[in-house]
Parts: sequence; C-alpha cells; structure tokens
Amino acid sequence: MSIFRSYIAPLLVVLVFFAALVAVSARIFLPADMAAPAPVEEVGVSFTPALLQSQAAPSIG
Repeated sequence: MSIFRSYIAPLLVVLVFFAALVAVSARIFLPADMAAPAPVEEVGVSFTPALLQSQAAPSIG
C-alpha cells in the first residue's frame, strides 16, 4: 500500500493536472467565437398566435 501512496497516487495527480492544463490551454487554438465564454442570459422561446396558426396548417405548393 505504501507503493501506491508514494508513487502511483502522486503520478495520477500530476497526470490529471496536465490533462486539465492541456484542455484549458486548447482554447487558444479555437476560433474566436468558440473561445469566448458561454452567454449568461437565458434564452427562451415565445410562441405567438400567428406562429402557432401558421404551423398548424402548412401550405402546400
């Protein structure tokens, strides 16, 4: 058990740290619109009566 605590556990911690560092650093190479943080405002969908009516009876032609 001391081998795990002395060698394997610290190695796993370092590997997880470097994997997180690579994932965060990859944002540099993303396109500009994907590198920005996600928008905070809430996006909602509102249905108007005209929209519901136009979807209920689609025109063919």
